[in-house]
Amino acid sequence: MTAVGAPVRATPEQARTLLMASLATLLVLVTFVTPLATGVRTTADLDAGPGAQAWLLSAMSVGLAAALLTAGVLADDLGRRRVFAGGLGVLGVGAVVVAAASSPALVITGRLLQGVGGAAVVACALGLIGHAFPAGPARSRAAAVWGASVGAGTGLGGLIAAGLDPGEGWRTTYWATAAAAVVLAVAAQRVLAESGGRADRRVDIAGILLLAGGISALLAGLVQSRTGWRQLPVVVLLALGVLLLAAFVPAELRQVAPMIDLRLFRIPGFLAATVGAFVTGATVVGLSSYVPTVLQRGLGESLLTATLLVLVWSAVSTATALGVRFLPGLDGRVLLALALAVCAVGLAGYAVLGEDASGARLLPGLVVLGVGYGAANAALGREAVAYVPAARAGMGSGANNTARYLGAAIGVTLVVLVVGAGSPAGTTEGLLAGWDRAALGGAVVTLLGALLVAVIRPARIR
Repeated sequence: MTAVGAPVRATPEQARTLLMASLATLLVLVTFVTPLATGVRTTADLDAGPGAQAWLLSAMSVGLAAALLTAGVLADDLGRRRVFAGGLGVLGVGAVVVAAASSPALVITGRLLQGVGGAAVVACALGLIGHAFPAGPARSRAAAVWGASVGAGTGLGGLIAAGLDPGEGWRTTYWATAAAAVVLAVAAQRVLAESGGRADRRVDIAGILLLAGGISALLAGLVQSRTGWRQLPVVVLLALGVLLLAAFVPAELRQVAPMIDLRLFRIPGFLAATVGAFVTGATVVGLSSYVPTVLQRGLGESLLTATLLVLVWSAVSTATALGVRFLPGLDGRVLLALALAVCAVGLAGYAVLGEDASGARLLPGLVVLGVGYGAANAALGREAVAYVPAARAGMGSGANNTARYLGAAIGVTLVVLVVGAGSPAGTTEGLLAGWDRAALGGAVVTLLGALLVAVIRPARIR
């Protein structure tokens, strides 16, 4: 007889599902951060200009943000295992395209494909977990493990890329990614049980095209804006993105079976989770993605030093996400608000760089930010599917992760713009001053996000 309050052991099927979802998510995050370590050599080898360099850093974010919600809805409709394994396949194909690329355009194409494939993996991962684990402590613990894989992938990605990138060997990292994706795709087909799949449901083609097109155009315009806001392509892309997204709302309201039920945003808990995901992506991911760049270009630190510092953040984040499992009864919204507040303190700790500084000055901020980010990942993994019916877990996961990576794409762009505005002549002093301003701005935005999440009181769907 099981003691009251004792944790129930996961079934073999639950354990396999959690393992596959976590490993695949870790691979997506490893892939996501690879250009932070290999980008300098990649652009030099292919003679890429400033515009291509910007796209190399942002292309996967664009693919992720554009495809996440679509992937989540297709997973609910066509089957989560099928879309999950297919996403791993697309991730692998994208890696092959990058590894074999002979021009910046092919690298960008491959990164976009990796974003689309990664979107299918991340959107399905939480849907698979939500289906395998019943609501309650078991799902919370599983979500914490999944959240740990997000933090672990961010840190391990840089370390793996640095280890596999001797001299001009940046392509090796992408070949390794392709091999890992194939192995996981085959394993997923063999060990995962199918869930979702509604043959009687029509796919919302109009919604898919409007949402994916709108997000893609909007993010493409933001990326291109790094070369100037007044250029005609930038204005056209931004206007097109706004128009397509505006058309998406009435199109979904008219649908009998929309790709996302916009009424979900009336549910306070769903709205709070979405706000938390967007803020986390825009500030924590946006600023932390630029840490290796500011350390190398601003302080002259080596790639290895920059990678090890980011690994500290990742390790603390992973440990925190796992430790959250042992906090019984803590409301997910409260945990998310507290986590964002801690993230705000950590981001403020980024604003300490000057010309005489070393990368070690970032250590306190990285540790504090790791605690907040790990707790936020655990909370978001739980809250993303807490307010939607079980049959639409992919929709909830897709919407939450779309908010995160849309925020990340916007955040990375704004950080580059703010840092660049601080150093118009390319001086080290100006770059570091711009970085400090960006970090303090990110801290303020994150704190405001924490306050907003705190005042939203959720009511769960029964």
